[in-house]
Amino acid sequence: QVRLVESGGDWVQPGGSLRLSCAASGTIFTINDMGWYRQAPGKQRELVAIITSGDSTKYADSVKGRFIISRDNAENTVYLQMDSLRPEDTAFYYCNADVITALYRRGYWGQGTQVTVSA
Repeated sequence: QVRLVESGGDWVQPGGSLRLSCAASGTIFTINDMGWYRQAPGKQRELVAIITSGDSTKYADSVKGRFIISRDNAENTVYLQMDSLRPEDTAFYYCNADVITALYRRGYWGQGTQVTVSA
């Protein structure tokens, strides 16, 4: 069984920074893409950033230049460094991973972590 656990969510003032982490555990052979998504109240879940196993990255336009996604393949962990945070970044942030085990390949979601940006 594979599990993703996020951490690092918090309250921060506008202009501040946070670093989110997401660790995958279980019987994992390899992980392809890993990504961060967010969902604000009353809105649909949206892609924030994604990173491939080869470290290619893609960002939502709203976070380009402010957020950086990275990963540690040895630790099956993905990070999201968030700088210059804005109130509109307030949301529940979810980690997603495309995991391959000995038996199958499927996507997994973490339980989410809350990020609140306000004065």
